[in-house]
Amino acid sequence: MNRKEFSDKVYAIVLDIPLGSVATYGMIAFLSGYPRRSRMVGQALHHAPDFLCIPCHRVVNCHGRLTPGWADQKQLLSNEGIHLKENGCVDLKKYLWNFAFRGEL
Repeated sequence: MNRKEFSDKVYAIVLDIPLGSVATYGMIAFLSGYPRRSRMVGQALHHAPDFLCIPCHRVVNCHGRLTPGWADQKQLLSNEGIHLKENGCVDLKKYLWNFAFRGEL
């Protein structure tokens, strides 16, 4: 699979994350069929074209940490009813996407 195909697959998966939920880079990598490519997921999202309107703010790391240097992510999550714990991380037990109900699974 080339980089564009991988990115397109990542975008399609992230578009499936429901409002009020988050996913991790590792989950997206797993769902894409490449479980060891979580960093590539991050790169794909970083380079996502604006016109696609990918809800990248719904993707956090495996500890629920937000993307460093992206000040708007916290507000975008808050607008969807996702509130951060005192340590600034998303409570994954509460907000993690249950992707088992995703169409092709």
